[in-house]
Amino acid sequence: MSELMIRLAERPAEFPVVYKIRYRVFQVEQGIDPSLEFDDQEDASEHVLAYLDGKPVGTARFRLLDAQTAKVERMAVLSEARGLGIGRKLMEKVLELLAVAQVSVVLLHAQVPVKGFYEKMGFMPEGEEFEEAGISHVKMRKLLK
Repeated sequence: MSELMIRLAERPAEFPVVYKIRYRVFQVEQGIDPSLEFDDQEDASEHVLAYLDGKPVGTARFRLLDAQTAKVERMAVLSEARGLGIGRKLMEKVLELLAVAQVSVVLLHAQVPVKGFYEKMGFMPEGEEFEEAGISHVKMRKLLK
């Protein structure tokens, strides 16, 4: 049986691990320009890593926009680890950490093809679809309180 561990990344030591996962998912698979993938919010964000049997397979970042609002970004799971519930577990961990921080609203920009995943996690779409990094997205919101 596989062992899944999800925890906050240790910075700066584990940032190369975060970078490698995001590079493979966003730049190699999805063709996103590296200048759009890594931005000035990296240091202002917390990063979460998922390890499956000791191997890093997923990541997400989140940051506070204000005392009550956070934004989840850059969620990525390596292709060979998809379909195992790792994305759901990553999001559950992020939401748990945000609830402890007493955040009441969580925002994200979901790629349209995975909008249903976030809806199952309790996020509601808001507004029209828009393009971000050449990919259709929709803004989504979840209330924690």
